[in-house]
Amino acid sequence: MVKFLDLLKINAQYADELKQAAADVIDSGWYLQGERLSRFEANLASYTGVRHAVGVANGLDALRLILKGYIALGVMQEGDEVIVPANTYIASILAITDNRLIPILVEPDLQTYNLDFRLIEQYITPRTRAIMLVHLYGQVCWSGAVEEIAKKYNLKIIEDNAQAMGASWNGRKSGSLGDAAGNSFYPGKNLGALGDAGAVTTNDDALASMVRALGNYGSEKKYVNSYQGLNSRLDEIQAAFLDVKLKYIDAENQRRREIAQQYCNHIKHPDVQLPLNHLHDFEAGSHVFHLFVIRTTHRDKLQAYLSDRNIQTLIHYPIPPHKQDAYKTWNHLTLPVTEQIHREVLSLPISPVMTEEEVQHIIQVINAY
Repeated sequence: MVKFLDLLKINAQYADELKQAAADVIDSGWYLQGERLSRFEANLASYTGVRHAVGVANGLDALRLILKGYIALGVMQEGDEVIVPANTYIASILAITDNRLIPILVEPDLQTYNLDFRLIEQYITPRTRAIMLVHLYGQVCWSGAVEEIAKKYNLKIIEDNAQAMGASWNGRKSGSLGDAAGNSFYPGKNLGALGDAGAVTTNDDALASMVRALGNYGSEKKYVNSYQGLNSRLDEIQAAFLDVKLKYIDAENQRRREIAQQYCNHIKHPDVQLPLNHLHDFEAGSHVFHLFVIRTTHRDKLQAYLSDRNIQTLIHYPIPPHKQDAYKTWNHLTLPVTEQIHREVLSLPISPVMTEEEVQHIIQVINAY
């Protein structure tokens, strides 16, 4: 079986370092808000190219706390609008509605699966306060045009960087492009913890301080609660694990690009739509291929065919947010590009521990479909 993602094999590469990191935390007797967290935050900020990284419990909380922070700082208020791609994972939208803000769903570009920049301006109203850009599947969602729009309308740009750790745009890392970014270290991410974990990255001093307080029960000083906060903290042992794995992220991302390049060069089936293949994606690093997503009108048949030949695939994502029961009031909406994407996409195995034999086997099996 070619596994979609072999987490055991990925983490086994660093097993000795991870075990030593765990032992160091255990022996320290300090398990929250300690030296390991501070060290990882400093290293993550340096790697990303920002002044601040604030560890939180998970990627959803990272986005929730950014928005909650902006509300506490008076930048936003309940009822304000946030533009967000309609085909994102539901976490992006949950972060918005959890803060009683209003998501404005905008269609993606069918070629990149990222937000269609050409559509943004027509959705801006007097209540719009931010654009949430999602670097979906690991591809940077950015352009000079979106910066100009944000400047023109005085909007914040929030990056959902859950899937693109290590990606770059003109020499700048994702997570440093906008005003703030939510990062996820769910185990299956390119930089994955051994449990749930996340972080906010930003150059905004006031927002960083607010996020840190809000994630600690709204407290900057123990037992003094200035805000109605949450309990969302990155614990010492996950911070220690992440600090080990951060050293290897660039090499792992490069291996993902190599596999993606082989897929793009050699999968030739006429019914399979490959990701948009720009040389920039591979050489300049604007895509880190958290997922390698193909499209076909025969998605379910192709998935069954691959499964029968011991190739595990996944669907990211089968149901778009506006068709979920969680947002029943949106179920009547028609978003044809989003719906086509969710109906046709299939994610192939891609990971830094895949063998050449596995990659070639997948290519051959798809071409024989």
